[in-house]
Amino acid sequence: MTTGGWIIMTISVATVTVLFLWSIVKVLKSPSGEDDRMHGFEFETPDEKTGHDPS
Repeated sequence: MTTGGWIIMTISVATVTVLFLWSIVKVLKSPSGEDDRMHGFEFETPDEKTGHDPS
């Protein structure tokens, strides 16, 4: 492989490795109360909303 190829490959692998490690550290150091601020939705089917089985 040429010198340019080695440089590009090294930079690419190093960038992906640094981003991966940064994301792992960010997840592990997140505060424990963070889940209170997460958005989501309550999954309710129409029969659960009315309280009876439609069949």
